Amino acid sequence: MTDLAIGIFGIGALFGLMILRTPVAFAMFLTGFFGVWYLDGLRRATAIMFTETYSSISSYNLIVVPMFVLLGNIASEAGFSRALYDAAHAWVGRFRGGLASASVIGCAAFSAVSGSSVATAVTIGRVALPEMKRLGYGPGLSTGAIAAGGTLGFLIPPSTGFVIYAILTEESIGRLFMAGILPGLLMSSLFIMAIWIVTLRNPNAGPRGEAKPLAERLRLFGRAAPLIGVIMISIGGIYLGVFTPVEASGVGAGLVILIALLTGSLSCTGFVSAIGDTVKTSAMLYMIVVGANVLNPFLVITDIPLALSNMLTSFGLGPYGTLVLILLSYVVLGMFLDGLAMLVVTIPIYYPIILGLGFDPIWFGVIAVIVIEMGMITPPVGLNVFVVRSVAEDIPLHTIFKGVTPFLIAMIVTLVLIILFPQIALAIPNSMFG
Repeated sequence: MTDLAIGIFGIGALFGLMILRTPVAFAMFLTGFFGVWYLDGLRRATAIMFTETYSSISSYNLIVVPMFVLLGNIASEAGFSRALYDAAHAWVGRFRGGLASASVIGCAAFSAVSGSSVATAVTIGRVALPEMKRLGYGPGLSTGAIAAGGTLGFLIPPSTGFVIYAILTEESIGRLFMAGILPGLLMSSLFIMAIWIVTLRNPNAGPRGEAKPLAERLRLFGRAAPLIGVIMISIGGIYLGVFTPVEASGVGAGLVILIALLTGSLSCTGFVSAIGDTVKTSAMLYMIVVGANVLNPFLVITDIPLALSNMLTSFGLGPYGTLVLILLSYVVLGMFLDGLAMLVVTIPIYYPIILGLGFDPIWFGVIAVIVIEMGMITPPVGLNVFVVRSVAEDIPLHTIFKGVTPFLIAMIVTLVLIILFPQIALAIPNSMFG
């Protein structure tokens, strides 16, 4: 059996393990370790296991993950996420579909501290869904807005998706964070436009809320201002060159803890819970990085990336035709795998192909994250849909999937615009880093 055939068999085994619900990290670890053992012997496989495990976990850049996760968990436990939603609700709730729009704005703002799609959907969903139900919002629009809005956590910095992409490709985390800002704002705007179109066609889906006086709106904005300030300091500090992404994560986590303690909004129980959730999430992400770094040498030995590149080139579709095929493969994989699984499995294979086609790797990182986001709200997996379903147990899954359709169209429009106009993703990082 040739090395390439063994590589193909290994990829099949990897997907088989994940379909059997083996954790992604362990599926990659087992495939990489036993694949290298079969090809190059136990000594090489053991050496890779130890060296890659140590080098990947000891990476200084990975400190970003637990710090930003901690920031998001503390903000959630202290009730700052509720303040963000209340402020957005006060300003746009009086418009038709305003509560759904406020949910998207709340998701976008909370994404800037959590970096997690699931955490964003759960946090804002618990606050917004009961309120939308009380005001008679259509179940499809209310749940669809939360499920789609939650995906912004994977795009708006600090995104864990960008951190993992940067670790796998050795690209700059700072450039990737900055590249996600304008696409994140664009997608948020298109989500709000989708809500407007839905309520224009069916006014009962999103009735108007009560208009609040200016003084009340300013008061609620003031309650959200501390967390908005933390977001501005963290992300703005990276943009201005005051902080590196790692330093910004530490500053942001420290500030939000300090604010929570000074305002008395964080109990000892809440603090311990936030720490525990941070440890669990960070350990999971660290293990995924370890698994990916053990799998990568196996892929290199078997020449899987080179073989796939040659196959795609043989189709004669040109750079953009090949890119479309790659994106379509993400859509198919999104029907079976969660976002991080797709990222860590495909990037080591597709990244060399993208470089060979002459595309900017930072731009492709944004494109890949958006397509992976689409997988979070499409059947049959649709992780964010199931997350929202856990919060709104009385709403059938098919209603939620139907509700996310307008937002899925908005994501496709965002994707097309960024492909046609790459500067949407590259303008900020190019202006910063030259």
